[in-house]
Amino acid sequence: MTQQGVRWTADQVLALAPDASSRKAGSKLGAAGPWSDGAVPLGQAPDWAEQWTGGRRQRAEEKRTASAAGSASGDPEAARRRAERRAERITAGAAELEQRLADLLRGGLAAAEREGYGLWEETAARMVDAQAPGLAARVRELGAIPSSGPGWPVRLLEECALLHLLDQGWLRREDLPDGLAATVRSRIGLPGSPDGPPVRDRWLVLAQYDTSDSRLTTRRIWLHGEASGRTPLLLSYGAAGRAPELTLPVGLAVEAEVSAYPGAGQLRAALGEQFTPPAPAATRPPGISPAEAAARYGRALREDPWLDSFPVTLGRVVPTPADDAWQLADADGDLALPLTPSARSRPGLWRLIALSGGAPVTVFGECGHRGFTPLTAWPEGTGEAVALC
Repeated sequence: MTQQGVRWTADQVLALAPDASSRKAGSKLGAAGPWSDGAVPLGQAPDWAEQWTGGRRQRAEEKRTASAAGSASGDPEAARRRAERRAERITAGAAELEQRLADLLRGGLAAAEREGYGLWEETAARMVDAQAPGLAARVRELGAIPSSGPGWPVRLLEECALLHLLDQGWLRREDLPDGLAATVRSRIGLPGSPDGPPVRDRWLVLAQYDTSDSRLTTRRIWLHGEASGRTPLLLSYGAAGRAPELTLPVGLAVEAEVSAYPGAGQLRAALGEQFTPPAPAATRPPGISPAEAAARYGRALREDPWLDSFPVTLGRVVPTPADDAWQLADADGDLALPLTPSARSRPGLWRLIALSGGAPVTVFGECGHRGFTPLTAWPEGTGEAVALC
């Protein structure tokens, strides 16, 4: 949290954009809404009802196929033995990783910079062999930290501590509460399935964006239940270079059932039966202050210490420059949330600034230990959602 900076006029903040084209794009989006700057206007949007009907038929067929395959090959005793063997391999991998972390700290963090990425890639491969993809992914992230700029030893130590905590959570999982044990299993990389009762609601699509690596494209879709007030996360995957199948553009709403995955504080959910096709919605989620957003993230960390970010909607905030960074300042208070470094380098920041023009806006995004990443914004009063990612 930081102290609120001086608010600038619309002309002043737009003058800070990297170039004229960025300022033009930002102004256009701010004036015309989320379908501006080359996007498709709502009146000319694809026929989502037709796509929804076809996708619903395909998902129903996939469910019937999976059900038939499961009934034909179901062998509970064999499944139990496979689960036990995998748990044993993960335990051996976690014990080996604990030794690697102890060796690193014993020899000093400078060794990580000298030995480079190869050390961590070898360790990650060992975690893959142990069938612990969650551990492998976190180990690979350690390898990139020594080259991430000033302050890397602190960041490396923080991530090593979280990795050690996850290791110990697995090794002592029998002593954990059920919810936290389920979270540990999920973070380790064990597959799971939704176990909560389905919640039927009208779900507003808050944000949709993709992340990619050399093997996989991951699509993250945030929803907001108009009646339940829940904010679940849908994950969809595609092969490298290919977009995932599930698509729910920002600003649409669909009446459907959503089921949560097990785990304390788990946000992930699965989209179930859909009762209406996605359609444009004029509603928006209720906003909270930056102080309450930070408090909610803190409470979420108690249930899931490995949570990188938490979804929140900020109400009546103003994008404000602060030294060489940007922050979202409370229009009715004196506190603000800093933006993450990645958010400051994206064109979406200038769309947000243009939309605000120095006036308060409503912003949905992810609040984490590195700051706030804005994903979608609404102007004060009436107006359509503007995607920022």
